[in-house]
Amino acid sequence: MFEMFDHTTTDWIYVDHSSIYNWLFYSFLSIGLSFFTISVAKNKSIITSNILLIIAAVFSYWLLDKSTTLLIQVLISILLISQWWNRFKDWVFFIYPITGVIFTTFFGILLSSSGEQIWHVFIGPSGTISVLAFYAVLKRSRKKEIITA
Repeated sequence: MFEMFDHTTTDWIYVDHSSIYNWLFYSFLSIGLSFFTISVAKNKSIITSNILLIIAAVFSYWLLDKSTTLLIQVLISILLISQWWNRFKDWVFFIYPITGVIFTTFFGILLSSSGEQIWHVFIGPSGTISVLAFYAVLKRSRKKEIITA
């Protein structure tokens, strides 16, 4: 939603800039991914690390730059993938890093390097598919619990 608000200041043309809406987008993305990690983490150091990474991501955008925030999100994503894999061990989960990390990053790079707005069309669906991967893993784990109960 905040990414969409950010585009209201750019006539929906991609501009790599810092703004309050862009900051909110990256902040809430960091918070959401960290909460997904914390929701399955059993280790207190992982939980503490995620809380510190949230704080770092939120403040680094303005104090350092957007690139630093993105680097912190890489760390958050690594923790997320490792914790969800440890908890569920479901190969369906790997749809998340493929679509939510690799594809969205690839399309984002194409968007920023070419300026061709068509790449926006692919970023949203890639992110949506990645979120659906979480749902599929949770749904499949629920079925396993019912079968084993």
